[in-house]
Amino acid sequence: MEFIRGLHNLQRQRKCCVATIGNFDGVHLGHHAVLDQVKEKAKTAGLLSTVVIFEPQPIEYFAPDKAPSRLTRLREKIQQFSVHDIDRVVCLRFDEKMVNLSAAEFVDEILLGALAVKKLIVGDDFRFAKNREGDYQYLLSVAKEKEFEVSMTQSFTSESERISSTLIREALANGDMVKATRLLGRPYRISGRVVHGDKRGRELGFATANIELHRYLSPVKGIFSGRVYGLGEEALDAVVYVGSRPVYEGKRVILEVHLLDFDEDLYGRHLQVELLEKLRGEGDFSSEEELVKQVQEDIKNARQSLKLNNTNNN
Repeated sequence: MEFIRGLHNLQRQRKCCVATIGNFDGVHLGHHAVLDQVKEKAKTAGLLSTVVIFEPQPIEYFAPDKAPSRLTRLREKIQQFSVHDIDRVVCLRFDEKMVNLSAAEFVDEILLGALAVKKLIVGDDFRFAKNREGDYQYLLSVAKEKEFEVSMTQSFTSESERISSTLIREALANGDMVKATRLLGRPYRISGRVVHGDKRGRELGFATANIELHRYLSPVKGIFSGRVYGLGEEALDAVVYVGSRPVYEGKRVILEVHLLDFDEDLYGRHLQVELLEKLRGEGDFSSEEELVKQVQEDIKNARQSLKLNNTNNN
């Protein structure tokens, strides 16, 4: 899969394609339906299948303080697009210049001039250009003249609910990992690189891998049973903590992983952490002794959860 970042790089590698545009946060089942259509039309027409995304996401540009937590970071999105055999992912910078493009300019400069779109597939709520003036009806009105095709996908539902990133975010916030897994089409994962922490976990007898989230605001908080990928062919069982360390007056959200029956140096490794079941909320402990007792209980509960999960999957 080819990854192109920036309009200038795209213009130098202009290739006719079948494209879709969106945030694709979570790359959930609704997105899967769109990606399948893009791949099918591209294969039939002998064109490249292309996904266009923006960084930052539009809501993060217009209202950074109100933007919801992301389900997937850029690296995680790219990985999912690769899983779905997309030929090309184009990441465009969402900035003042992009914001001020008119609908006509967006079509001429982005869709045709840079992307060389022959077929465009968009969602039923797709809006674009300055003041969101562009929509599916506008694209239809100019498609014949501009010599490209446009089609619209309908909302994808599961158990009578419209699948959306917002719905998945709500499920995760409520600790409903079963629902989140169903809507995503896979267990929810958070990924990142292991960095040096303050070693408090090891001092308490529970070595943890601290994973850097950067500015990533997690949609989940609490203690989870989980599995860790990136340390060999097999996933490793783990207890996962996402929160702010109330015992130590922590303020930023952190991700810590305690691998069960594993004790090796992990610094610098990039891991994918899969969350399977929420065991409890963050908790509020008045002492380290109280915390240690609870962690021991968490490990016991995580083992039971993972054993049950393995049984159900066999």
